[in-house]
Amino acid sequence: MRRLAIILLAAATGIGLLASTANASTPPTTDPGATTASTTDGKDLAPVDVVQVSGLIDEILVDEIATRVDAARTNGAQAVILQINSSGAVVSRDRMVELLGVIRDSAVPIGIWVGPSGANLYGLGAQMLAAADVTAMAPGAHIGKTGTPLVVDGVDIEFGVVTDRMRTESLGFQDAREHKALKLDTTDEGVPAVKNMVLAMDGLQVRGTTLDTISESRNDDGAKQNNATLVRFYKLGLLNQLLHTASSPAVAYLLFIIGLALLIFEFYTAGVGVAGVVGAVCIVLSCYGLASLPTRGWAVAAILLSMFAFAVDVQVGIPRLWTGVGVALFVIGSWFLFRNVLGADLRPSWITLLAGIGGIMLTFIVGMPSMVRTRFATPTVGREWMIGEMGTAVADISPEGIARVAGGTWRARTNRATPLKAGEVLRVVAIDGVTLEVEPEEGGAKDYREMRKKRGDGTGDDAATVETVEITGATPGAGVTA
Repeated sequence: MRRLAIILLAAATGIGLLASTANASTPPTTDPGATTASTTDGKDLAPVDVVQVSGLIDEILVDEIATRVDAARTNGAQAVILQINSSGAVVSRDRMVELLGVIRDSAVPIGIWVGPSGANLYGLGAQMLAAADVTAMAPGAHIGKTGTPLVVDGVDIEFGVVTDRMRTESLGFQDAREHKALKLDTTDEGVPAVKNMVLAMDGLQVRGTTLDTISESRNDDGAKQNNATLVRFYKLGLLNQLLHTASSPAVAYLLFIIGLALLIFEFYTAGVGVAGVVGAVCIVLSCYGLASLPTRGWAVAAILLSMFAFAVDVQVGIPRLWTGVGVALFVIGSWFLFRNVLGADLRPSWITLLAGIGGIMLTFIVGMPSMVRTRFATPTVGREWMIGEMGTAVADISPEGIARVAGGTWRARTNRATPLKAGEVLRVVAIDGVTLEVEPEEGGAKDYREMRKKRGDGTGDDAATVETVEITGATPGAGVTA
C-alpha cells in the first residue's frame, strides 16, 4: 500500500510537470492561455475564439464560458465558438438561466458546435443551442433531452416545432436539420470539424454585422484557395482542469474511497507518511467533487460507517461480523451515491464499481489484517509480559476465539482438549504474533506429542528413571567416582 501511495504521488507530479512543459511550449498569442491555428493568408482577418467544453457542465465550465464570452469584447475576436461534448449539467436551473442570458446578450456573435463525431449535448446544456446565434453538429453527434424549457427574462426557450420532442428525445444531425433545430443550413452531412464551422460562418449576418472568416488567395498553380481566419483555442487551466476532473462521478468516487483507505492504513502504521499525505489530498479533491455533484448525503454516511466497521476488525486482526457489516454498507453507499441529472445517469460504470468494491474488499479482508498482524508480531512490540496473565473468554474458544486480557480484546487459541466457554477464566501461556495461546485457569492439557519428543531425545522422565536404576543397581562395595 505504501508503494502504491508513492506511485500515485509520483504520477501526479509527473502529470503536473508534463502539463507545465506543455504550457511553456505554447506559442505566444494576443491572449495568454490561448493556442492558435491559422493560415498565413488569413491572418489579417479578425480572429475567432474557440472554447472547448467537455464533460458535465459544472460551475467551473459555466465560469469559463462566461469569462471567455466577456473577454471577446476586448480581445478583438469577431465571434466565439463553443465546442461542446456534454451529457448533462450539474448546476442549478437558475445558474443555467444566467449562462443563457450571457450567451444571448453577448456583444460578439456566439456559435455552438457539437463535436467531434460521436459527441452529445444533452440536458439543460442543450438549451444553450436556442440562445446561440449559430449552431451546428458533427456527423454522428446528438442533441436533446432538454427537459422543461428554461425561462430567460420571461421568455421560454424553444426549438420551434421540435421543442416538445427534444424534451425527452435525442436528435441526430438529419433530424435536427430537418426540423430546423439548428441555426446553420449546410448541404453537407453535418460539420465534421471546428475549422469547417469557422468556414461555414463566413458571410453570415449576425446582430447587424457580417462575419468575415475566410480570405481568398492563390496557390503556386494560380488556383484560388480559401484560408480560414486565425482561430484561438481555449482550454481550462491546470488547476481548473484538475478540479473539473475531480467533479466527474467516477473520479470523485474513487478518490473518496482511496483517500479513506489510505488514511486508515496510515493510522495503523502509527505515523504520518506518504500514504497519509496522498490520502488527505484525495479526500480534499473528492470532497470538492462530491459537493459539485448531486450526491446523496445518506450514501456518503454509509460509506463512512463502512470504513469505521472495517477499522474495528482491522484492530482485531481478523475479519469478523463488522467486516460483513462494512461490506454491506459500502456496496449500498456506492450504488446509490449519486442522483441522476437530466440527460445523464451519474452512477459510476460497472468497471468503476467493481474496481472500487473489489479493491476495498481485498484491502480490508486480506491486506489490512495481514499488515497489522505482521507489524505487531515483531519483537519490538514487547508483549512477553502478558505470559502468565489471567483473563476471560469473550466468546467460546474451541480451539480459536476471542479473549479479554489486560483490558484488551485479543484473538486467542487453546488446546482442543481444553476448550473454553464464554466467561471462563484463562491464563496466557504463549504469544504467536497477535494470537494468544491460552489454557484454563486449572486443568490445562499437556501435549503428549511433546512428551514423546522429550522421551526420545533423552531429556524426559524416562531418562531420569534409567539413571536412578543404574545408580541403585550398582554392585555393593563398588566405588562411585566423580
